[in-house]
Amino acid sequence: MKTKGMLKLVLTGVLLMGFTSVFAQGSANDQADVWSVIEGEWDSQEKGDENWADRLLTDDFTGWWNNSPAPRSKSSTKMWNRVNQMTGKMVAHELYPLSIVVHGDVAVAHYLYRSAFQTKDDGVEMSNGRYTDVLVKTDDGWKFLTWHGGKD
Repeated sequence: MKTKGMLKLVLTGVLLMGFTSVFAQGSANDQADVWSVIEGEWDSQEKGDENWADRLLTDDFTGWWNNSPAPRSKSSTKMWNRVNQMTGKMVAHELYPLSIVVHGDVAVAHYLYRSAFQTKDDGVEMSNGRYTDVLVKTDDGWKFLTWHGGKD
């Protein structure tokens, strides 16, 4: 009798461990996908890709940079990106992930960055900062819904 009870307990434990591993792996995959999108956004800006916002921001996106007086819409983000490209370009960056939490189709990522911006007059501006990004999973993959951050 004790053997049957022990066998049931062991089998239940094995099944639970299997389910936990599957769910944990799914979460790890989502976290990796989210981080890949964040890195891709920074890489796109460094390469001068003018279409990154159309690809990576939701239509109802609003982002608030530390140096902005108010949150910016997707169209405002695109406009200011064009202005920034007229003044120079990012030539290097490094990202430091702190935390990524995924709940269903929503992800929140916190990270630090270091970047170098080459100005048109050949100066290089180095900056450090932090961001919190919120992404949503769409039929086209993860996209930015909002973010907040910028230079420290």
